[in-house]
Amino acid sequence: MIAEAGLAALWLAAALAGLQLLFGIMGVSSGRAELLAAVRPVAVVQAALTALAFAVLIYLFVTVDLSVALVVANDASTKPLLYKFAGTWGNHEGSMLMWVTILAVAGGGVALFERRLNERTLIATLAAQAAIGLGFYAFLLFASNPFARIDPAPAEGQGLNPLLQDPGLAFHPPTLYLGYVGLSVAFSFAVGALVTRDVGAAFAKAMRPWVLGAWILLTLGITAGSYWAYYELGWGGWWFWDPVENASLMPWLAATALLHSVTVLATREGLRAWTVMLAVVAFSMSMVGTFLVRSGILTSVHAFAVDPKRGTFILALLAIYIGGALALFGLRVGTVREGSRFDAVSREGALVINNLLLSAILGIVLVGTLYPLMAEAVTGEKLSVGPPYFNTAAGPLALALVAVMAAGPVMRWRRDELKAVLTRMAIPLLVAAVVLLLVVLLAPGIGILPLLGLVAAGGVGIGSLAPLWKRNLRRTPLFTWGMVIAHLGIAVSMAGMAAESAFTKETLVAARMGESHRVGPYTIRLDDVEPVGGPNFTAVEASITAQRGTGAPFTLHPQTRTFPSPQAETNEAAITTVFDGQLYVVIGKSDEAGRWQLRLWWKPFVTLIWAGGILIALGGLLSLIGRVRREMRHAPVERYA
Repeated sequence: MIAEAGLAALWLAAALAGLQLLFGIMGVSSGRAELLAAVRPVAVVQAALTALAFAVLIYLFVTVDLSVALVVANDASTKPLLYKFAGTWGNHEGSMLMWVTILAVAGGGVALFERRLNERTLIATLAAQAAIGLGFYAFLLFASNPFARIDPAPAEGQGLNPLLQDPGLAFHPPTLYLGYVGLSVAFSFAVGALVTRDVGAAFAKAMRPWVLGAWILLTLGITAGSYWAYYELGWGGWWFWDPVENASLMPWLAATALLHSVTVLATREGLRAWTVMLAVVAFSMSMVGTFLVRSGILTSVHAFAVDPKRGTFILALLAIYIGGALALFGLRVGTVREGSRFDAVSREGALVINNLLLSAILGIVLVGTLYPLMAEAVTGEKLSVGPPYFNTAAGPLALALVAVMAAGPVMRWRRDELKAVLTRMAIPLLVAAVVLLLVVLLAPGIGILPLLGLVAAGGVGIGSLAPLWKRNLRRTPLFTWGMVIAHLGIAVSMAGMAAESAFTKETLVAARMGESHRVGPYTIRLDDVEPVGGPNFTAVEASITAQRGTGAPFTLHPQTRTFPSPQAETNEAAITTVFDGQLYVVIGKSDEAGRWQLRLWWKPFVTLIWAGGILIALGGLLSLIGRVRREMRHAPVERYA
C-alpha cells in the first residue's frame, strides 16, 4: 500500500493546485478577503503532500520494491545504496516528480515567507505557480505515473544505466532542477505583477532572491555536470555543445541577464518591461530544456523518455505556458510605466549591453540546438551542429561580453564620462596588454580565440577587483564582495578554457607491457593489466607508472568496466591533478599482438574551469546572503513607512 499512498498524495496535491488556482483567480478579480487568505495555506499543504509523494518514491527505490514498474526498470538489489537513493530521479518519471516537488515546495515557501508584495500581487503569483504545477501534475498522473504497479513482480530489477552510477547523479540533477524551479518562481512573480499592474521595485526585490538562488544552483549544476562528463565518459573533454548540455546552458544565460536586469529595477527603478520579458524568457528556456531532455526527441544518457506521446504533452505545456505569458505581456506591457532614464555611458547602460550580448549568445545557442531537430523533422536527414559553429558564432560575443563586464562595475549610475571610465580602466587594460605580449612571445602558434581568451581573462581578473579599490574592505557590503568574486570566477574559468584549448597535448598509443610513452611533461609506462571486481561490475584495470621529469613516479589505475544489469561497458579514466593541470589516462581494448590502447592527455590549467565555476557560485551566494541581510535590516522601516 506504500505506492498507493504516494499516488493518493499526488492526486490530493493536484486537486489542491486546482483549488489554489481557482481561489487565486477569484480572489484577485473580486478582492474578497476570505478567498485571498485561503490561497497561502492551500499552497503550503499542497507542498507537504507533494513532498510526501516524493519521499514515498525514494522509499520504494531504497527498499527495491519490485512490485512497482519504475523500480523494476531502474533499480536492482545489487546496486550500492547511494545509487538506489539517487536512482529515484535517474529516470523519466522520478525526475519529473522531483520537478513537481521542488515546484510545489517553492510555492509553499513563497506563501509562508513573502511579505513584501502587495497582497493581490502575491496571490496572483501563487495562482500562476499553481497553474504551472497543474500541467505537470496532469503529466505525471496521466502520462508518466511513477507509482504504477507490475504484476507479477520479477525476481530482480533491470538496474540503472551504468553511466549514471556515479556520485554526480546525487548532486547534478537536483541542483539543475532547483535552478529551473527558481526560474519558474520568477516567472510567476512576473505574471502576478502583470496581472495586477504592479511592476515596480517591490516586485523586483521579491523576485531577486529567487533569481539569484536559481542562478547559483544552475551555475553549480552546470559546473558539476561538466566535470562529471569529463571524468566519467572518458573522452577527455569538458564541453561538447551537446543539445542536452545546451539545455542547461540556455536557462543560465537567460538567468544571468535577468539577474542584472532585476537588480537595476530593484535599486534604480529602471528596465521594468525588459525585466518582465526576461523572466518569461528565462522560464521559457527551462521549459525548452525540460522538453529536449524529457520528451524522447534526443538520444542521450540524460534523455530518459522514449514515448512520443510524452514529448507531445510537454510540448503542449510549453506552448500553453509560454504562449499565455507572451500574450499577457503583449496585452499588459502598455500599462508598465517607463522606468528611470539613464545615459548610454553609465552602469545601467553597461548592464543593457550585457543583457543584449547575453541574449544574442542565447539566440545562437538556441538556433544551433533546435535547427538540426527541426531540419530532421522536415527532411528526415540528420544534421550535426557542433563546436565549430558555436565557438565561431558565440566566441567573439562572449569576449565582448566579458569586456563590458570588466568596465561596468567602474561606471557610475545614471551618467558617466567615457574619458573617466577609460582612466579607471587603465590598470586592467595595461594588464591585458602585458598578457598579450607574454602569450605572443611564449606561445607564438596559439589560436586567435584562445589568445583573446587569455588576454580577456587577465584584464577581467584585475578589473573585477575595481569595486574594492580605495574602499574600507571591512565595511564593504557582502553583496559587493559577491559581485567581485563572481566576476573573478568568470576570469578564472575563461583562463582555464583558453589554456585547455591552446595547450592540451594528446597521445594515442598501442602499448606493450613495459613500454614507455610521452605526453606533455610526463613519461608513461604500462606495467600490468588484470581483471578486478566491483560491487556490481567487473573490470579490466591497468597499472601505469607516470613520472614527470626527475620527480617521484606514481601509479595510475584506469579501468574498463562491464556491467551485467543492464549490460553496458564504460571507461573509467585515471586522473592526476597537479598545480598546473591534469594528467588524464584511459585504457581501451587489446589487439591480437597483446598491445593495449592507451589515450593520454596532458591538460594545462584545466582545473581553473571548475575552480572558476565554484567561485562564480560562491560570489552569488555571498550576494544572496548580503541582499537578504540588508533587506531584513530595512524591512520594518519599509513596511510601516
